[in-house]
Amino acid sequence: MLQSNPERSDSISESFTQFYHNFIEQLPGIGIAVLIIILGVLIGIRLGKFSTRRISARTSDPLMSQFLGKAIRFLIIITSIMLALKAAGLGGVATGILTAAGASAVVLGFAFKDIGENFIAGIILAFNRPFDVNDTVEIGENFGKVKELKFRYTKLKTFDGKDVYIPNSDVLTEPVTNYTEDGFYRWNFVIGIAYEDNIDGAKKTVMDALRKDPMVIEDAEHQNFVIEDELATSTVNLKVFFWVDTKDFRMQALITKGNVVRNVKEALEDNGYYMPADIQEIKLYGHEKDFPLRWIPDGKNKA
Repeated sequence: MLQSNPERSDSISESFTQFYHNFIEQLPGIGIAVLIIILGVLIGIRLGKFSTRRISARTSDPLMSQFLGKAIRFLIIITSIMLALKAAGLGGVATGILTAAGASAVVLGFAFKDIGENFIAGIILAFNRPFDVNDTVEIGENFGKVKELKFRYTKLKTFDGKDVYIPNSDVLTEPVTNYTEDGFYRWNFVIGIAYEDNIDGAKKTVMDALRKDPMVIEDAEHQNFVIEDELATSTVNLKVFFWVDTKDFRMQALITKGNVVRNVKEALEDNGYYMPADIQEIKLYGHEKDFPLRWIPDGKNKA
């Protein structure tokens, strides 16, 4: 039969009494700590939002403003928690939390490697990236307008209406082509003239047609030109190079190219240049007799 131990009961009672007295003595510090945390969270949220608005107004860079706003908010909140633990007499706990946080960061870094890579890539892009919102870019095989910048991904709107979310780690590692960084892009197309036509005259006619289009850009840095590209089966092919504005690449640049192709074709025709279609020659071997052609009303010839 178990017997109670008076000394042990007294020890437990003294421990609870001591804990109670210590708790009462620390209540003011705990209250101050709670107040510091509440004020820190409120100040961090308010100051983070304020910083985001001010930075966004100055830089017009949503990713930079988001990063700095969140960084300021979390820094204030973490600082307030550390101060609160100190005020509550739990300085040792604060040190332990910082140590555990460092170790946890390493473990979580390995566990969530892809997420960590995208987040770090988002931070890098916040300070240095090759495009802005509404730029027309090609990232890897994706081509479209940049619509949104986040820490984990970059959102593209393709010209056929697809929403593509590209991880920021891919943005850093994939080749990025920006079509609107300086606002200019050079189109080209090929047009064929007959062998008997004057090449220099045809090139001059093409250049005159380019200069008449108000959407075609020509200056000291952006020069338009025409070259002899190929001696094809039935044509001398000329290759036309011209510059356009790409601020609205999706529509304006494409419309300008279509207008230029039409204007060049009509200018060549108006000036008497012939643009023949490809001619195919058929030779028949091993037959002594000729094969007469008979005209068919639908316009086709038949042997």
